[in-house]
Amino acid sequence: MLGKKDIKKYFNEAASLNVLIVGDVMIDSYIWGKVDRISPEAPVPIVTVNRRVSLLGGAANVALNIKAIGSHPILCSVIGNDPKGDEFLQLLEKEELTTEGIVRSRDRITTTKFRIIGNNYQMLRVDEENDTDLHARETEDLLQRFTQLVKTCPVDIIIIQDYNKGVLTDKVIQKITSRAGELHIPVAVDPKKRNFSEYRSVAMFKPNLKELIEGLKIDFDPDDTDHLREAVQAFQKKQDIDHMLVTLSDKGVFISSRMGVHAYITHSVPAYVRSIADVSGAGDTVISLAALCLALKMIPLDIATVSNLAGGLVCESVGVVPIDKARLLNELMHLAP
Repeated sequence: MLGKKDIKKYFNEAASLNVLIVGDVMIDSYIWGKVDRISPEAPVPIVTVNRRVSLLGGAANVALNIKAIGSHPILCSVIGNDPKGDEFLQLLEKEELTTEGIVRSRDRITTTKFRIIGNNYQMLRVDEENDTDLHARETEDLLQRFTQLVKTCPVDIIIIQDYNKGVLTDKVIQKITSRAGELHIPVAVDPKKRNFSEYRSVAMFKPNLKELIEGLKIDFDPDDTDHLREAVQAFQKKQDIDHMLVTLSDKGVFISSRMGVHAYITHSVPAYVRSIADVSGAGDTVISLAALCLALKMIPLDIATVSNLAGGLVCESVGVVPIDKARLLNELMHLAP
């Protein structure tokens, strides 16, 4: 376990890291209100609206998590040339995040998730999106933007954040991972089912249990650690992956790390007891902290411990929120020997 001096050292060193985030971005739109009656038109609650909020979501929430720790995030993605796209750029500017990696397309809409919150509980979500793959021109524009970013900025790690919204096509994934390999930049991936097996020779791969089961097309008891380890390491060997970090919801996280040609080390880190309000965005926080820890060359157990703790912390808030650096630091210091 990390000591207090190590924790402070790593937090200080994180401030010098440049993190390039490539993937599906969106707006998380919240409609907050009060519920005290049922509609006479249908057996559904009536939400009396008292507040509306729009936040950066998807890969953009990863950027917010990176920024919250004090590192420098650079976002690379495709949005629509529409009013929601304008709003997305305004949100980036409000958060003082660069827009240089954002491509706008006339043929796509900007993904927006509308969440209706009544009495502090999410009651309904409405998604407005286009999840078809990028066409050739959009792909070329995105890859040109990516190439320019890694050429002009010293990138310490790349995070690929996949939400199955069409930005991460086979070609985009192959080009990004190939170029990263040439430049010796580690790549951390938060996958989804559609492209699960397209990621090869990456430094970290972070599915949740559901994504792992769907991606491998097998089912197993998550309490059976031996079966979990066998399934993870078989995929890890096949795909040439250095670290597999699997989030297991209330059971914590499991990490398998390659330590040699045929040698692997595994750790299971239990979840910390939390008052869970909303799990939305927890995966974004886990991949963000895991990638930063990887870039800082922390050992596997510490990578799993820090990212697991961070993911649990954001679940205590309603809605998608980035990590609170002060709270994370405080809890790590409390746990340190």
